[in-house]
Amino acid sequence: MQFGDKGIPYLNTYDGRTIRYPDPLIRANDTIKIDLETNKITNFIKFDVGNVVMVIGGRNRGRVGIIKNREKHKGSFETIHIQDATGHDFATRLGNVFTIGKGTKPWVSLPKGKGIKLSIIKEARKHIATAVALTA
Repeated sequence: MQFGDKGIPYLNTYDGRTIRYPDPLIRANDTIKIDLETNKITNFIKFDVGNVVMVIGGRNRGRVGIIKNREKHKGSFETIHIQDATGHDFATRLGNVFTIGKGTKPWVSLPKGKGIKLSIIKEARKHIATAVALTA
């Protein structure tokens, strides 16, 4: 949230919208739900430990998990530690993470793999199984 002329609070969204007079509880990295007809905020999710996030950048792009820890490094990037549904832990930069739900319940439908990254061997076995199923 920022302050404009004459101290009017506003926030900017990723899609270029500017919303004036938002809820004062909304902070940077929180996710907001907007009514597109009225351009008003209907709900928001705090960027806190325990919420569901999707990784939108870096090597772990597309993975979904729950925030376990947030490391703040002065003069450098903040690191977010995440645990996916299979129990695997991974870490990424704060700028690569987007909150998609409160607690363990996402607000959006998840992609086909539910945001779980398979190992190279499991992925190869999956491709072989689909190829065999198509030829049979």
